[in-house]
Amino acid sequence: MSVVEQVRERSAGLADREPDEPLDDLRPLAAMVGDARVVALGAASRGTRELAVLAHRVVRLLVEERGFRSVALEGDDPVRLGLAAHVTTGEGDPRRMLAGARPFLRTEEVLALVHWMRARNARHPGDPVRFAEIPERPARGDGLAGLERDLADNVDWWRERSGDRIVYWGGMAHTAVGDPLTLTQDAFVGTHRTMGAHLRERLGDGYRSIGLTLGRGTAGVTLPAPDAGFAGAVLGRAAAGRAGYVLDLREEHPEPLRAWLGSPARTRLVGPSYDPARDAAFHLSGGALRDWFDAVVHTEEVTSARFL
Repeated sequence: MSVVEQVRERSAGLADREPDEPLDDLRPLAAMVGDARVVALGAASRGTRELAVLAHRVVRLLVEERGFRSVALEGDDPVRLGLAAHVTTGEGDPRRMLAGARPFLRTEEVLALVHWMRARNARHPGDPVRFAEIPERPARGDGLAGLERDLADNVDWWRERSGDRIVYWGGMAHTAVGDPLTLTQDAFVGTHRTMGAHLRERLGDGYRSIGLTLGRGTAGVTLPAPDAGFAGAVLGRAAAGRAGYVLDLREEHPEPLRAWLGSPARTRLVGPSYDPARDAAFHLSGGALRDWFDAVVHTEEVTSARFL
């Protein structure tokens, strides 16, 4: 049996659903979370509707069925934006608040998550789900390595302050357990220890890394089929007509899948500077899928996020 056939056989298919629809297809992922204190959803792109909807559904799952009570939104400060207060009190207009956020957060998909958090809290005022806050302190001045430590320290600070289990929604360049990881964005190449590696060192199995990978479609630009050397090329062939699927990387898989998951990998990363004409020059490398992620949730067809 080939790697593609084994991925297809050993993965759990996902339905193409909206955030408010049933979560039964995601329950295999809930079982993989176990007793983790922090679950990070690391997206290959912050600019697609499908990965954002998927993240929203996972947040719902972990809040409703696993007792998570904080959402860490990578890339901006929910307190500064007013979102942290809004989801607990209902004060203000979240659409206007998001107009002041980083561009990749100014989407209908992020707004839908905010609306869901507020609606849930209105029903359960004594048991709210919150946005994680960020401490006020100067940023480190040592580039990506310092940024990754800051991100990990922020999560730890809020975890200790709140006592909450946290869902972290961000980019996989930060959430993957890279010790180190190499980020290639065309001419830029940087090797550093990631937030995920720092949190794994501190929390052990209390940190779970979930990679949200994608196949083809649009993310502000048209995405070609993944380069043949990318993990996504194999993951895409394994979709076999399914909208997506969950693959547990912690399981003891048979050969040749086990060897493939443990081999040096490259996976596509669609960031702000992404150029589809140079697709192969935008990726993560320097490790194996099994090192970076505890589970992969693959979505084969994506469309661009809907900007406010």
